[in-house]
Amino acid sequence: MTTLAIYNPATGTQITQVPADGAASVAAKFQAARAAQPAWAATPLPQRLACVARFRAAVVAELEALAATMTAETGKPISMSRNELNGLLGRIDFFLTEAEASTATQTVFTDGGMTEQIQHIPLGVVANISAWNYPWFVGCNVILPALLTGNAVLYKPSEFATLTGMAIARLLHAAGVPADVLALCVGGGEVGAALQTQRIDGLFFTGSYTTGAKITQALGPRMVKLQLELGGKDPTYVCDDANPATAAASLADGAMYNTGQSCCSVERIYVHEKVFDAFVAAFVDTVHGFKVGDPMADDTYIGAITRAAQLDVLDAQVADAVAKGAKLLTGGTRLPGNTFAPTVLVDVGHSMDLMREESFGPVIGIQKVASDTEAVALMNDTRYGLTAGVFTPDEARARAVLAQVNAGSVYWNCCDRVSPRLPWSGHGDSGVGLTLSTYGIQTFTRTKAWHLRQV
Repeated sequence: MTTLAIYNPATGTQITQVPADGAASVAAKFQAARAAQPAWAATPLPQRLACVARFRAAVVAELEALAATMTAETGKPISMSRNELNGLLGRIDFFLTEAEASTATQTVFTDGGMTEQIQHIPLGVVANISAWNYPWFVGCNVILPALLTGNAVLYKPSEFATLTGMAIARLLHAAGVPADVLALCVGGGEVGAALQTQRIDGLFFTGSYTTGAKITQALGPRMVKLQLELGGKDPTYVCDDANPATAAASLADGAMYNTGQSCCSVERIYVHEKVFDAFVAAFVDTVHGFKVGDPMADDTYIGAITRAAQLDVLDAQVADAVAKGAKLLTGGTRLPGNTFAPTVLVDVGHSMDLMREESFGPVIGIQKVASDTEAVALMNDTRYGLTAGVFTPDEARARAVLAQVNAGSVYWNCCDRVSPRLPWSGHGDSGVGLTLSTYGIQTFTRTKAWHLRQV
């Protein structure tokens, strides 16, 4: 049997080894899931809801240990691991509250003996290839609504968050979800590739555009339900009437939280020339207050870069920007323990990779603009379209700007925020499909139209 080694990115030490799947075991788990799914779909919804409620209680009971596991294998600061788990509880509550109404059969027309209804039925067996940066959020955004709507799930956690994925599966199984209905598939890219060869009814992937494009090429001809949550190069514009200190404090957190390793991290900032200097000074001052260090320390704000290869990307983006005229105000260097110093650059432009390609680290470029029109043009000068924001006290102005920006989520005087009540989706190379909201429950179903004539 092959094994997967799990490492602590902050120390480089091996945590453990776990058994890994291969093509044969993935195929066997798929066959078992296919056989088990009809009975799970026939299980009354209140029983499925009760399983998820027990899972929620188990997360609460083990929260501290689960947070420590996530921090050990991803390098996420422990305070942020706790935040993710606590934030998950509200998402679970949303699914528990909305699952029944979201998927209830709707009667949309009745007249003269003719009745028309819309029914939601499960997709069947779906694969979830998940991510490491927010493994509880990203995994459960798919797993929980998929299970609640009667699907079986083949779940492959990221190889960089395997222990967390194993914990998710363990707690769901203990809560009453049959092992064949939620099948854990452990391993790297080869396991993801094996999942794609199965006769699945849907694939839900969170990760890079490059991998998402390969999945599309593989599954597109098979007409399988495909949902891809990919990258972002998320912009925010600070208007001339914004409070520069308030905006700087919010955006520094939006850019650097979780060490910048979030698809919705602020990755480009455009600031009106009238408040540019004041904003930059406040932003750098805020960043200087972020503690860099041991992810297990309660007061650490900047932790480890989870994937060591990303350090090379950050090095290259900073070097490219400086070579093209950018000014480095702070950071720009590697630190011990897979850590990259929080980095701020100005005098940047769109000829630089820093302002065009995803950074996924604690690195930000701040560009001066002269007008709302210029800001909108720069915000849209990207192949991505996940989130975008505007800081101004004028709601009408914010709405006017954001209405012109290509993004699935837009923010007024806030950033880097996800709500279970709102759909999470992207434009362009940020992906297709959505999770969260009632639409993110219905996405795990297919509709059946009923035409019923009484004679």
